[in-house]
Amino acid sequence: MEERSLLLNLTGDMPLFKIIDFLLENKGSDFSKLDISKGAEISRATLFNYWNEIEKHGIVKVTRSFGKTKLYILNVKNPVTQKIMELEKTLIAEAMNKAYNKKKEIIVEN
Repeated sequence: MEERSLLLNLTGDMPLFKIIDFLLENKGSDFSKLDISKGAEISRATLFNYWNEIEKHGIVKVTRSFGKTKLYILNVKNPVTQKIMELEKTLIAEAMNKAYNKKKEIIVEN
């Protein structure tokens, strides 16, 4: 089983956060809704239950479309997205500090 991200460790496995976490982990790449649902490991029906909120808050933006298919990317210029990314950076810094302090404790004990 794949290790959970720090964001999902904090927020739990709520589908909304699984979607956002997938987009964060793949920042800079665009995806169809089907790709997002597969990547976030949720059903398409679940994705559609949350998609209106994600679009309403501007967390994603359309990069291109062909036929009926639209591709979406994480909107890193959006204030909501920026706060989520800031939270992720804080969680990473906290995890690194804990790992560093744990390493120092091991060195001191020897």
